[in-house]
Amino acid sequence: MKPQILIVDDEVRMQRLFEINLSPKYIVFTCGNGNKALEILKNREISLLVTDMKMPGMNGLVLLQEVRKMAPELPVILMTAYGTVETAVQAMKEGAADYLLKPIKMDEVEVLIEKTLAISRLQDENRDMKQELKSIYGMENIIGRHTAMRKVMDLIQQVANTKTTILIQGESGTGKELVARAIHFGSDRASRPFVVINCAAIPGTLLESELFGHEKGAFTGALKTKKGRLEVADKGTLFLDEIGEMPRELQVKILRVIEEQKFQRVGGTEDIEVDNRILAATNKDLKQAVEAGSFREELYYRLKVITISIPPLRERKEDIPDLVEHFLQKHRNNLKKRASRVSESALCLLVEYSWPGNVRELENALIRALVLCPGETIETRDLPEEIRRDGKEETEEGKIPVDREKLKQMKKEIQRKIKAEMERKFIEDALRLGKGNILRSAAKVGMDRRQFQNLIKKYGISKEDFIEE
Repeated sequence: MKPQILIVDDEVRMQRLFEINLSPKYIVFTCGNGNKALEILKNREISLLVTDMKMPGMNGLVLLQEVRKMAPELPVILMTAYGTVETAVQAMKEGAADYLLKPIKMDEVEVLIEKTLAISRLQDENRDMKQELKSIYGMENIIGRHTAMRKVMDLIQQVANTKTTILIQGESGTGKELVARAIHFGSDRASRPFVVINCAAIPGTLLESELFGHEKGAFTGALKTKKGRLEVADKGTLFLDEIGEMPRELQVKILRVIEEQKFQRVGGTEDIEVDNRILAATNKDLKQAVEAGSFREELYYRLKVITISIPPLRERKEDIPDLVEHFLQKHRNNLKKRASRVSESALCLLVEYSWPGNVRELENALIRALVLCPGETIETRDLPEEIRRDGKEETEEGKIPVDREKLKQMKKEIQRKIKAEMERKFIEDALRLGKGNILRSAAKVGMDRRQFQNLIKKYGISKEDFIEE
């Protein structure tokens, strides 16, 4: 469908001129005043507004201001016979995409319209892409009903819109970068760059140049000036993955960036100021690294203002069924596979496996299973050998079902564990709402006080832990 353009000019001759010249490429609407223009904008999908500056009643600038309230992203071009610099500057400050001087030249108008529409399309695509990224990396993609994961999600929401430095801790594969992206895309920096640098993947001799950039001639091979990740991430977020692997000499420089928001390129002499939000992640115990002398104490305490600890998957097995469902839906269409569910025996293996590679290993195992699965249900034969082998080793202890009756027992045990964890979480949340007061907490969730107390005793929950909260 052709783009729809609205021309506003009180001269009928000008309206006709635009109609004749633009109609082959665009659907053209015309009117002679601002009020009529606003009415058309309410009822039509207009892609571009071109308006005269001087008109009876509502002038072009006032119309522009009204359009900004109604359709903030709509590009507007102003035409004026009074083409002073002040008029043009005022129009651009009010949000005009560009301006034209009368008497207009139609070939110049057509070029400007095409350019403005092209820029508008790119901006729309950029907004759509950022919205898609936000949906991909937003909070909804962090899966977990376990108490520790609920705390992680609560912390993300609390800290996302601050500028506080955050240290994310967890074993490899637990989803540290996913948490970092959720923080970024949940903040007011979401439209700005999210830049990742893996401190363990880049040799120390190159890491400084990658972070800070370098000036031309700073070292052999520096043929031109290059921006570092810190400059690329200006106004956005810099994620330092595996910061425990960063050389000590660079740790001092990163500390300066965090505290002063300035640095120098390699080979440079001038300070460069940036506005970065720093997030860091590690699978190491940084406190032990400080004691061993491999990590600077002052940087450690500067990073751990807020610490988010992600539990390993083996400690939150009740999340595995939800993660399995999430990854199946995520990958089945891309892989063009029919499988949409996991058999109960396969799910039992997945739940009981120790997952040394954590969530990343689970996702890869399900991708493999989807590729190999010939039907609609993933069976144990489709799972990686190490998961099946682990299951065979445990068969002797009766942990993995070998017949229908044992399968039923296993299902009941898994359901019991999941129910227990959900009940515990429910009681803890209720106590948090009631600030540790049993009567108030029970009332808030619609439970009998005695029943509530019985569950507290059953799970060994201390109400005192919630009084201060």
